Formats: sequence, structure tokens, C-alpha cells
Amino acid sequence: MASILTVRLTKEEQGILARRSKRAGLKKATFVRKLIRDEEIVTGSNLTAWADRYAGDERLRITLRK
Repeated sequence: MASILTVRLTKEEQGILARRSKRAGLKKATFVRKLIRDEEIVTGSNLTAWADRYAGDERLRITLRK
């Protein structure tokens, strides 16, 4: 089952994302997916470390896709 990650950004963060994605030659959503996938998660400890870094970040929400 796949999940959907929702990221809430401030206006300033949206501007930064737009500039970085334009510089990379990608759409914003594609650029965000690339950023997420660039961080390789192979083992359970990699996943735990990633989750610890982003735990409690109210800008992130993960929902299950039906």
C-alpha cells in the first residue's frame, strides 16, 4: 500500500523551492520527490535516523493511499 506525503511550506519556503526546482530544471513536485529519494534508506537504522530527524515536524503529514 502506498502512502502520500503532504508538506506544508511557508511563502518564503515556497519561493526557495520554486527557485531551486527551476535551477534544477524540474517541476516542484518532481524536485521534492528527487530530494526525498536522494537520501538512501536501506536498513532499519537508516529509516530510524530519518524518522528521528523529521519527527514532530508539523509541516509533514503522511496518509495512506487507498
